[in-house]
Amino acid sequence: MLQGIDVLVSEVGPRDGLQSIKRKMPTEAKLHWIEALAASGLREIEVGSFVSPHLLPQMADCATLVREANKLEGLTVLALIPNLKGAENAIAAGARKLTMPISASRTHSLNNIGKTPEEAIEEVRRVCAFRDSLPFEQRPDVEIGISTAFGCTFEGTVSEDWVIEMADLLAKAGADSIGLSDTTGYANPAQIKRMFRRLHGEIGRRKWQVLICTTHVAKVSPTS
Repeated sequence: MLQGIDVLVSEVGPRDGLQSIKRKMPTEAKLHWIEALAASGLREIEVGSFVSPHLLPQMADCATLVREANKLEGLTVLALIPNLKGAENAIAAGARKLTMPISASRTHSLNNIGKTPEEAIEEVRRVCAFRDSLPFEQRPDVEIGISTAFGCTFEGTVSEDWVIEMADLLAKAGADSIGLSDTTGYANPAQIKRMFRRLHGEIGRRKWQVLICTTHVAKVSPTS
């Protein structure tokens, strides 16, 4: 048993499990799936992503999923967004937490979202500024997953200095939490320990908490 550590299992199946397949699951079936996941005891579920339906038609019903999932007691409804437009749509639907995928690898970032890491960080700044302009009760948390933080299939080794610098820049941009994502299976225990010791030194004990889950190795929350 982990003493003094809160563990949150954040389920991403309804988004990550469906976005890469060609067939579309009916909305009603997705809702039954989300209800069953919540009934199993999960307290946070990423129900979909607010992207162009022309690019990912599997995610076209995300607004409906968010609205219906919000009716489930005790559930935090999470949605993935790639940009400010996605954030606007997610917030309008009632998403309580937004997650943005940002890659430390320049090649992976350009292939994945068509932006350099620096451009992606600036997009986070725009999203957080929009979020902060809303009434307090309408502001969702914004969490960031730094993809390829431990290595990249395109570039191989990814600079740990750059990953730490990115985390600091994202915290300054307004992100509520920052996750280091393995993405490619490169991470090893010694590297994970080393990088989170560095994050601890960079961000400080008052500003971090750790979350272990299937897609993010851990998460740092830069709270003041």
